Amino acid sequence: MKDPYDTLGVSRTATSDDIRKAYRKLAKKLHPDLNPGNTQAEERFKEVSSANEILSDPEKRKRFDSGEIDASGAERPRQPYYKDYAAGGAGANPYESRSGFSDFAGADDIFAEMFGRQGRQSRNQRGQDLSYTLSVDFLDAINGARKRISLPDGGDLDLMVPAGIEDGKVLRLRGKGAPGSGQGGPGDALVSIAIDPHAFFIRKGDDILLNLPVTIGEAVLGGRVKLPTPSGAVMVTIPKGSNTGSVMRLRGKGAPRGGGHGDQLVTLRVMAPTKSDSALESFLASWTPGSDYDPRKDMLS
Repeated sequence: MKDPYDTLGVSRTATSDDIRKAYRKLAKKLHPDLNPGNTQAEERFKEVSSANEILSDPEKRKRFDSGEIDASGAERPRQPYYKDYAAGGAGANPYESRSGFSDFAGADDIFAEMFGRQGRQSRNQRGQDLSYTLSVDFLDAINGARKRISLPDGGDLDLMVPAGIEDGKVLRLRGKGAPGSGQGGPGDALVSIAIDPHAFFIRKGDDILLNLPVTIGEAVLGGRVKLPTPSGAVMVTIPKGSNTGSVMRLRGKGAPRGGGHGDQLVTLRVMAPTKSDSALESFLASWTPGSDYDPRKDMLS
């Protein structure tokens, strides 16, 4: 697999914020929902997601940089060192000693205390924290959802994605990490949230942005239209005399915040018919604009 730094187009000194921005930019461009039937984009999206899984996790990134794991997250073969030869035959290793711990028989009591303390600590050691990355659908991140992560050992981990969670946030599931030894207790599971881009919603803080296409008639005459929100479709009134760039605010239809919600900001985009419309063409051919109607007057004054 390609080097994850090359895949995301970032340097090895990139900050976590640099990595998050690079991933989101590529994910928005390559997401399968935005490239239906494009297998090349789908493969690139998988590569980008895999690279982000390595570099967005501080522990995995550290292990990759030190050569402990490869670009897929798999363990690299460990280089042997002297204790690997402890089971060798007589004379197989110059570090081998037949005397075992009797070499320490004449040591001061401080050595015995040190080794004893280390032994007790190792018998009651807390388990390691385990890190995961979970891709979450945009609407699930806004509304909340129950998700399941498949673990490397074949098991599953269920969790609740809180409503309104933001991209890059980490959920800590206490006691769901690696088992400890003795009375150390298990570690935690750290789940980094990667929110997939949506086809037409964009989140900005707690507000949701939407570009809404409207017809010439709806813009000029006004009218009732149905539009999508993260919580479902609603009917709204387009004000008479609207234009491209006009913004409508739907209060409380944004992302959850505290005890309430942000807003949804709807920017109108007036769309002329893409196919020939003889009735419209005939009307416009006979229509004479008023003297005060000049959409380019500010440019030419």
